[in-house]
Amino acid sequence: MAAHLSYGRVNLNVLREAARKELREFLDRCAGSKAIVWDEYLTGPFGLIAQYSLLKEHEVEKMFTLKPGSLPPADVKNIIFFVRPKLEIMDIIAGNVKSEVKQRSHRDFHILFVPRRSLLCEQRLEEQGVLGSFINIDQYILDLIPYDGDLLSMESESAFRECYLENDQTSLYHAAKGLMTLQALYGTIPQIYGKGECARHVANMMLRMKREFAGSQNQILPVFDTLLLLDRNVDLLTPLATQLTYEGLIDEIYGITNGYAKLPPEKFIQKKQGEGGKDLPTEPKKLQLNSAEELYAEIRDKNFNAVGAVLSKKAKIISAAFEERHNAKTVGEIKQFVSQLPHMQAARSSLANHTSIAELIKDITTSEAFFDNLTVEQEFMTGVDTDKVNTYIEDCIAQKDPLIKILRLVCMQSVCNNGLKQKVLDYYKREILQTYGYEHILTLNNLEKAGLLKLQTNARNNYPTIRKTLKLWMDDVNEQNPNDISYVYSGYAPLSVRLAQILVRPGWRSIEEVLKMLPGPHFEERQQLPSGLHKKRENRTTLIFFLGGVTYAEIAALRFLSQVEEGGTEYIIASTKLINGTSWIKSLMDKLEAPPF
Repeated sequence: MAAHLSYGRVNLNVLREAARKELREFLDRCAGSKAIVWDEYLTGPFGLIAQYSLLKEHEVEKMFTLKPGSLPPADVKNIIFFVRPKLEIMDIIAGNVKSEVKQRSHRDFHILFVPRRSLLCEQRLEEQGVLGSFINIDQYILDLIPYDGDLLSMESESAFRECYLENDQTSLYHAAKGLMTLQALYGTIPQIYGKGECARHVANMMLRMKREFAGSQNQILPVFDTLLLLDRNVDLLTPLATQLTYEGLIDEIYGITNGYAKLPPEKFIQKKQGEGGKDLPTEPKKLQLNSAEELYAEIRDKNFNAVGAVLSKKAKIISAAFEERHNAKTVGEIKQFVSQLPHMQAARSSLANHTSIAELIKDITTSEAFFDNLTVEQEFMTGVDTDKVNTYIEDCIAQKDPLIKILRLVCMQSVCNNGLKQKVLDYYKREILQTYGYEHILTLNNLEKAGLLKLQTNARNNYPTIRKTLKLWMDDVNEQNPNDISYVYSGYAPLSVRLAQILVRPGWRSIEEVLKMLPGPHFEERQQLPSGLHKKRENRTTLIFFLGGVTYAEIAALRFLSQVEEGGTEYIIASTKLINGTSWIKSLMDKLEAPPF
């Protein structure tokens, strides 16, 4: 059991256990000793479902990373390929299998596609002449992976790109399938709201799947009252802004992948007496980050400016607890102190880690560069000078700052101004291509296609109206004891989360005009519940599904609403991917390859 998955109103361990059961069943179908050959991208998500111990119990003796050429030697009966359905991966597998057959192999080969089997991939294996070598070809439906007690992600890195650049709806189909899996485990969700084209597609596919399974309706009392489907392109602004929560900043600066962050090691050295600075570690410090760690659960969603005070208060509490040992006189008191020791030591090491991380982040957030960047972001968000070339962006290009930083700012200016004037847009493009290379012309085209960078047409700029109506900017933000979601960006309230907040009270009808200004349709659907399953509840649980990615700051804002809403709405968050502005822009980047002459 992963305890941190079951603390909320919805026990996400149920989903994890269902995924583990399916994995065990597949492994048992391949009788005998096994080696797994991993598509490297899958190892992180799988680690959240099953540790190596589970695989070992089912006779997995060796694990390799998928690479071209021959497989490493392994004295096992079965070779199982765990892979995504991609054609280039099939070519590598074919090479592996051919070299095995050539050498010695009387082995059984199996292939497990994650998350779906693919006819095209099987055809490719057939063309390569190896399809007949596989005994089991199966699929492992890993759509939504539980990351925390209130957080699910498909970890589909290219979902936004596929939907908005390539017109490929595969990830939307997986999202609809994932929602069907959730409803099979947690009951039918009676109310569905959505905003955006992708949201409409997912709702349609899900309702169609529901009709096809009409006979097998489960008699489970629904856990979720409402499903809210939101397209990422309804709110393009939020991921571009620098997140200012503790977890958001860890992700912005170091990146969080599958619940782990890799941090510079020098701040984590335990100095022993008499030792000099020799043998400094060079490997990054890898830390797991989730709510299983008490202190992290407490500080992750706070604005970074409020974290220091919590850490120093915790330090006092912990050192007072250790001092207690001097007061333990009787055997009973000593025994009690000793029994608390493991918890106290864990708390002390957790505090040391987070103090180190906070110091690393503070070095960056107190720098002039960080402050200047943030100032420009906040000017754009409040509508200051968004219609002309920005001198700060000009300077950053002149200094050859990282291209992604430039693209984030230019896209932000474009979004906050409902597009840029022709001469401003042309100027930025010319400067970027001349400074960073003409191969980035494809990236600029992609950003235009996705709507992040666009030419201002004659239509008026709706952003000021949207900002005022939805109260997207709050001047009097309280970072220490917040009373509004805008604390996650020190003033800016994420538009996506505002929409979720207004849906609960007073309802979307009150913002009909603004909804029309945002891209894509908005809609409402009802799903019939099996008779006898209607139940009036005080507290409501909403599943909010971000199609195209969600940031940690948005997650923090939704957790804040779960805690403060008088109506008692608790949010469970699902997404195609956990993103930040950098990883998001990166997924849209392409380089024009130089011609081979």
